[in-house]
Amino acid sequence: MIEEAAVDGVCAWCGAPVEARGRVFCCQGCEAAAAIVDAAGLDDFWARRQAEAPRPRAPGRGWDRVPTRACADGTEAVTLTIDGLRCSSCVWLTERILERTEGVVEARVSYANGRAQVRWDPQVVDLPALAGRVEALGYRPRPADSAPAMDRDLLLRLGVAAFAALNIMTLSAGVYLGWWAGMEARYAALFRWINLALATPVVTWSAVPFFRGAWQGLKAGFLHMDLPVGLGVALLYGHGLVATLTGHDGYLDSLTMLVALLLAGRMVDQRGRGRAAEAASSLAARAPRSVRRLTGDRVEEVSPEALVPGDVLAVAAGEELGADGVVVRGSGEARMALVTGESEPVAIAAGDEVVAGAVLLSGAVELRVDAAGEDTLLARMAAGLSEAGDRPAEPSPADRLAPWFTGITLSLAALTFGGWSLVGGVGAAIPPTIAVLVVACPCALALSGPLARAAGLGAAARRGLLCRSGDALDRLARVDLIALDKTGTVTGGEPVVVSADDAVLRVAAGIERDSAHPVARAIVAEAARRGVALPLAQDVEETPGVGISGVVDGRRWQLRSGGPGRVTVEGLGDIVLRDQVREDARRTVARLRQAGLPVTLLTGDHPEVARAVAEAVGVDDVVAEARPDAKVAWIRARQAEGHRVLFVGDGLNDGPALAAADASIAMGGGAASSVLVADAVVATAGVGPVAAGVTAARAAADSMRVNLRRSVAYNVLAVLAAVAGLVNPLVAAVLMPLSSGLVLAGSMGVERAVREQERA
Repeated sequence: MIEEAAVDGVCAWCGAPVEARGRVFCCQGCEAAAAIVDAAGLDDFWARRQAEAPRPRAPGRGWDRVPTRACADGTEAVTLTIDGLRCSSCVWLTERILERTEGVVEARVSYANGRAQVRWDPQVVDLPALAGRVEALGYRPRPADSAPAMDRDLLLRLGVAAFAALNIMTLSAGVYLGWWAGMEARYAALFRWINLALATPVVTWSAVPFFRGAWQGLKAGFLHMDLPVGLGVALLYGHGLVATLTGHDGYLDSLTMLVALLLAGRMVDQRGRGRAAEAASSLAARAPRSVRRLTGDRVEEVSPEALVPGDVLAVAAGEELGADGVVVRGSGEARMALVTGESEPVAIAAGDEVVAGAVLLSGAVELRVDAAGEDTLLARMAAGLSEAGDRPAEPSPADRLAPWFTGITLSLAALTFGGWSLVGGVGAAIPPTIAVLVVACPCALALSGPLARAAGLGAAARRGLLCRSGDALDRLARVDLIALDKTGTVTGGEPVVVSADDAVLRVAAGIERDSAHPVARAIVAEAARRGVALPLAQDVEETPGVGISGVVDGRRWQLRSGGPGRVTVEGLGDIVLRDQVREDARRTVARLRQAGLPVTLLTGDHPEVARAVAEAVGVDDVVAEARPDAKVAWIRARQAEGHRVLFVGDGLNDGPALAAADASIAMGGGAASSVLVADAVVATAGVGPVAAGVTAARAAADSMRVNLRRSVAYNVLAVLAAVAGLVNPLVAAVLMPLSSGLVLAGSMGVERAVREQERA
């Protein structure tokens, strides 16, 4: 019950200070939220919760205008993003409150991306009431496609820490220079007191997330990185306070800069959170809002969710297909990039299979529905992207080392205090004990990761690869197998004329000049490049799946497909088109293979075309005609063999593969769903940044390992000296920033290492 969660002097719901004892609340909102939990019979929440819940705010408005999805069983569904979820118990509580609301059929909440899938009976409850239930608990629901709310709390904590650190460093520089140039004691004392005043809010407010994390870890029986950080911050502040009171220097500049840098790292990592949800929303948006269903002699507009297998849809040129199925009547050309990844349209006729999200470019067809709603390939791809957000992040080397570091440090401090107490009494034990704790401050350990990652992120960005976070860079460094998509990745993604006589090009471009077909655009562009004047074609006729014809110079010319990558102007000649390989593709593949990374070309294109491209870029292993699910299956199979796979792609069909891979890179000009879900994005016109990014990631990982070894070596030597009484607290405070300097120097070597590998 709530009595078990009550703590004297704090709100039983949000933990805000309250001048009272026992079970009290800071406001009526917190009291109402607690009442909701008790009324729902969720007493387990008080034992489960790992952090205080946020304080409820005034309920939002406008939920009656948020669009929902109509389901075939008469229920309604919506996807929301919930901000303010602080721990797994927040997810548990939100899910249970929604599930136990009358009328709710299903409710699922993911902490990894904050997404909530809710389905309810509109005859019993509505969306505003459901949103109000969540808001009453203090969490902030919003439509999934709306802009995410900035974490103002973390941003403000970072701002305070950065402001204090910069000012304290400026004042401390004056004090340090005063050691040699001379400074009046009253001014030195003034500077120390100002530093203490500036450092106090950093410790008591900005560093609270570290103290909270340390306490939660202790309650869970785990010593994670927040514990040595929090302990170090507290000890440094205590040392600075005592030093200021006694007229000595406390080195509060190191303390505040440590907090600022660590908060900045959290801010950068947090920006990548929720990308999978955005990617899924982007992909799901490819489905049309309504479709035209044939019922007897009538045509009615319905939602795609209302379709059932066996329904027949009418689709005209320019419309998107709203379901998976088979063409039963008509013909045309459809853009099937969702499945094949190829931009070139595909001719479809009776008996051909098509999928939701494909666009009918020409003609008209009738489609028999085989799968609709959540059963379509498009919906399964979106679900796969959404689930990618639940992938747990692997602990960093510093995280794995932290429990041992903390345990050993505390044990040595206790042994030092006990040993010196036996030898010289408590008074003699205090200085070496403080020296041990100060000199073992985990500044270097805590900064080794953030500084190396920052150097790696910068080195990759300068070469055209933008990583979403330090965690993405870590994943990139661990890969041992590369899979490249073809179209839009290794190649430019659009057909280009590689062979044609000017006379043939003139006639074809004149007929194709007003067509939006990718092949037509390529022909017209080549004519413009050569300076070929386009004739005015008359009586142009286009037959879906057959070709196009028109009258030029008084004669009718017929253009038809002469096979993959070939257009025939009957009676005149052929035009050969190819999707051109990027200029830097072969060099990039060579660099990846030189780094010991096998490369596979994974594409939905024809085997003949795939093999030709693979040979051109130096790839031996080719997997052709791979649908999106086949790409995912190939990646899963390699992972089952123990490999860590990096997938590079750009198309709509690449989203699931990008989500399934251990690390992923999207081309910047690719589909939004690919760009959003990837760990990194190529920001230049080429594939070269892929190799540069892998090199930078590996250099950062090497720097991190070196930094950790230096930090451990420093701590071992310094702590042993402190235990022996050879280091007093003041010297320990001087040595502490020196260890951070070693880490900084090591991180600066990342750029140098990347340049050396580029020159090799």
